[in-house]
Amino acid sequence: MSGLIQPDLDLAASMFEALSQATRRGRGIVRDSYGPGEQAAHTIVRSVADVIGLEVAVDAIGNLTMTLPGRDRGARRILMGSHLDSVPQGGNFDGAAGVVAGLSIVAGLRKAGVVPPCDVAVMGIRAEESAWFDIAYLGSGGAFGLLDPACLSIRRSDNGRTLESTLIEQGFDPRAIRERRRLLDPASIRAYLELHIEQGPTLVEKRLPAAVVTGIRGCKRFRNARCTGEYAHSGAVARPYRHDAVAATVSFLHHMESVWVREEAAGADLVLTAGELFTDPALHGPSKIAGDTRFVLDLRSLSDATMEAVADEARTAAARIGGEYRVSMELGGTSDSPAAIMNGQLRSRLSGLLERPFEMASGAGHDAAVFATQGIPTAMVFVRNDHGSHNADEAMSIEDFGVGARALMGLLMDFPF
Repeated sequence: MSGLIQPDLDLAASMFEALSQATRRGRGIVRDSYGPGEQAAHTIVRSVADVIGLEVAVDAIGNLTMTLPGRDRGARRILMGSHLDSVPQGGNFDGAAGVVAGLSIVAGLRKAGVVPPCDVAVMGIRAEESAWFDIAYLGSGGAFGLLDPACLSIRRSDNGRTLESTLIEQGFDPRAIRERRRLLDPASIRAYLELHIEQGPTLVEKRLPAAVVTGIRGCKRFRNARCTGEYAHSGAVARPYRHDAVAATVSFLHHMESVWVREEAAGADLVLTAGELFTDPALHGPSKIAGDTRFVLDLRSLSDATMEAVADEARTAAARIGGEYRVSMELGGTSDSPAAIMNGQLRSRLSGLLERPFEMASGAGHDAAVFATQGIPTAMVFVRNDHGSHNADEAMSIEDFGVGARALMGLLMDFPF
């Protein structure tokens, strides 16, 4: 019977088109967190939920839940979903594909007259992207009462309004965050399932339509690293007398690249990036030895222990290389997010539902990480997407989307626990 019940891909295609038309600004998509773009997306998916005949609820901070009632209304429910906001000039599929997948699946169940044993709900989660308010997982973290109330004073990147005033303007209640109120009870959730486009090139290069996610890498980021030396004339100071901040920083980053190669060869999961590196434009020059650099070092891994070990090595290397180059290299503190491992049973079942099984880690963060760290059995499916993400050229085919959506539907029809 499960093979006869399919996600409604025509509905999915029409939702993607509606989202594009409503939120495209120039070449890219703008679904600004707690702004008109994100709200337009919520309005579109809510109207689809009404047509399907789902129960609709909006929590105090704007998260949207659309529920297909099950036979046992008191049983723990299964949630599917993702976020509906985007980065500025983003693509049409990042985040939205997970909400569209959930609605296409419950629409397929509804068409077939299937009443699931427990409630199956689709969440349109608010403000996953930190591009608008510098807060990770605002919607999902807020739903579980995890946010520091101080975040209410954070200002939106484009208009300067605080999160608190923005919530009030949009008709939501910032007291839920101030009181750390739990709007979702982990004990009431049987599992959380999320479909998402892959944000890198792996599936494109391997010519695979979909993959099962093993886990979401945690992040340990030195956001305010700095190397301080002395400015001097580039032609007048011999190497033994230099205090060259650029040379020291390059040496440090080269060393960390060698650490990455070593850890990778040993089988560890690790990625390492210096996404920012600059000298002071007011002081640097083509005939100067640079006396100052600032940079960011971003470590990610499925293993918190690996991240901590590599961070310790970075601190040791900074001190050693600083001494060798006669400079001061201070990495500063880290901003951390833990790794989130996906549920083994759900991963195994999803892999069995793919014609060409493949597993991979997620290097980017997702709301699924919040659910997993709350002890909720969580699974993710990646769908092939060309040209990466967070740009206007995201390219996911409806055929590949269907592969991932059918795998999630197969899991729902034969849930392992």
